[in-house]
Formats: sequence, C-alpha cells, structure tokens
Amino acid sequence: MENFTNETIDITQLPKFEEVVFTPLHTKYLTVVIINLMILIAIFILIPTLFSFFKPELFSGKLWLILGAVLPVLFIWIATFSILGFKRKGFAFREHDVLYRSGVIATNTIVIPYNRVQHVALHEGLISRYLGLAKVEIFTAGGSSSDLEIPGIEKEQAENIKQLLMGKIQKQL
Repeated sequence: MENFTNETIDITQLPKFEEVVFTPLHTKYLTVVIINLMILIAIFILIPTLFSFFKPELFSGKLWLILGAVLPVLFIWIATFSILGFKRKGFAFREHDVLYRSGVIATNTIVIPYNRVQHVALHEGLISRYLGLAKVEIFTAGGSSSDLEIPGIEKEQAENIKQLLMGKIQKQL
C-alpha cells in the first residue's frame, strides 16, 4: 500500500499563464468580424424600415428621430468593442494545455489540460471559408457544446492544431 501524502504546494513556484506569449488571431479574421457586424447593422436598419413600410402608423417622426439618434451610437459602440475584442484575442499551446484569451473590459483566459480533451472539431463558416480561415472547437467531458472555440486560424494551421490535439487524445487511451 502506498503512503498517502498531501504536501503544501508553494504557489510562488507555479508556472504563470500570464507570462505566456499568445498567438493573435489571423488578421483576415477582422474582415469576418466586420462583415458580420455589417450584416447585424443591416438587419437593425432593415427591420424598422420594413415595419414602417407595412405599418406606417407604428412609426411616427419621433420614433424615427429616436432610432436615428440611438442606432448610430449603438453601432459605433458595437463596432468599437468588436474591433478591440479582436485585438485582445489570442491562443497558445503549451506542453500540457491549451490557452485562449479574450475580453475587452475584463480579460478571460481559458486553460484546458490536454488530458481533459475528448473531441476536437474544425468549423468553417461561409465568410471564413472564403478567406481560408477555420475555427477549432475543443470539447471536454460532460458538455454538449464546445468548451473552447478558437476562431480566426488559417485552415492549414487549424488542421495541424486538430491533429496535435487528436494525437494528445490518442496518447491518453
């Protein structure tokens, strides 16, 4: 029988993920972000316009004035946070885990040890595929959706990442 030990760990000696050099998302992904933003803005403009065409009594001059003042401010706010968010995102692969950082106001860093990874998927959206980009989705135990999504990676690099992670999964079996 083994002797059970439960020694205290010196937390000052733990590796610090803050010191990791993160790889930024591919610059082409900013195009994806901007196109998605433009689609969102078009929807925000199209819906009131259609409503005003079919139900003109719902839209008075005051409502158009409010929409004309609020929507541009909302669009600028969303665009600013989308672009700043793009610049703050990054990922890193270390010997034992994968890290993903995001966030504008608060920075979120997700760390997933390879021994928790159960499945890896590659996803290409319509715009991303056209630009040669993909998203790596990493699944761990117990969830029906991915635990980590890393968008904006060149497709060839994303396939290499998927193979790396699949190799880590195979070593565990």
